[in-house]
Amino acid sequence: MEVKIGVRSVHREIIVETDLSADEVEQELRNSLAADRGVFSITDNKGKRVVVPVAALGFVEIGEDESRVVGFGGTL
Repeated sequence: MEVKIGVRSVHREIIVETDLSADEVEQELRNSLAADRGVFSITDNKGKRVVVPVAALGFVEIGEDESRVVGFGGTL
């Protein structure tokens, strides 16, 4: 699952590949936003943790749970 995090006043987004489902990422985000002066924390596939203060969040884009097949038509 790919998660893109936009941070205020930063021109590049943070991209994290995680094993969490879209629902799990959303729930973690909701919990972070509910906490006073909270932080949004997510761990990538390699075990590295990204932590962003919720006050600095610009956006969080959650990818799809399933990967799509991209092609030019025809049968496989």
